[in-house]
Amino acid sequence: MNFVRNSVIPVGTVLIGILALWYVFTVILNAPFERDQAARANTTISTSELIANTMRQERPVLPAPHQVAAEIRKTVFDISPTSKRSLVYHGWVTLSSTLLGFGLGTLLGILLAIAIVHSRTLDKSLMPWIITSQTVPILAIAPMIIVVLNAVNITGLLPKAMISTYLSFFPVAVGMVKGLRSPEIMYLDLMRTYNASKAQVFWKLRWPASMPYLFTSMKIAVAISLVGAIVGELPTGAVAGIGARLLAGSYYGQTVQIWAALIVAALMAAVLVSLIGLIATFVNRRMGARA
Repeated sequence: MNFVRNSVIPVGTVLIGILALWYVFTVILNAPFERDQAARANTTISTSELIANTMRQERPVLPAPHQVAAEIRKTVFDISPTSKRSLVYHGWVTLSSTLLGFGLGTLLGILLAIAIVHSRTLDKSLMPWIITSQTVPILAIAPMIIVVLNAVNITGLLPKAMISTYLSFFPVAVGMVKGLRSPEIMYLDLMRTYNASKAQVFWKLRWPASMPYLFTSMKIAVAISLVGAIVGELPTGAVAGIGARLLAGSYYGQTVQIWAALIVAALMAAVLVSLIGLIATFVNRRMGARA
């Protein structure tokens, strides 16, 4: 109880500090436009008027927090979820690609990890290529994936999901390799003493021991899958999704719309990571793990 009480105070303090800095930079970045407007009109603007005006510009360089909050409230709660102006609608489109890519990436990562752990040849040959694959900038490879898949008439959800898969399989593969190798030598020797087969060693020892590593990797993977889905929407000129919302905002200079979409994407990532954490807690308890 004391831990919860002590941890809430720093989090609240950090949030207040971030909001304060946000408002300060809102004034600093939006003030030149107000001064320029006043100079063109040959009028003098007071400091209080300057600060007030920077907080309510229609197309600010940096929107104020209350402007972003108002945009989120309007596009999430006031507009119908089926409307293409609703962030709920765009969020669902991106979430669909995210979950599909995350599922495929998790499955691929687990299969690669199992193969690497049970084959010394694959460990020496495949693992370096898995690591090398993540050195390619996703902004460079995403258009290539989209174009290639479109050339073979694969469009819609799958191309964006493939980008999420490309990003998410890596943390799962690396984490599961570490997890499957985590049992101590004495436990492996004990299984051999019982004349256990490789399948029995895997299901009764290696797989249970890898669960903490798996769920930790999945938290990283689900967040990066969301990033991949958004990036996948950018080169396609998509008309739906968080990425499409960001593109539309950049085309028309709607910075409030851009920031609202970014905040909603961050909240989506936080919810997905929290859900993985809840599932991990449930599974670990069912397996008899103690805190």
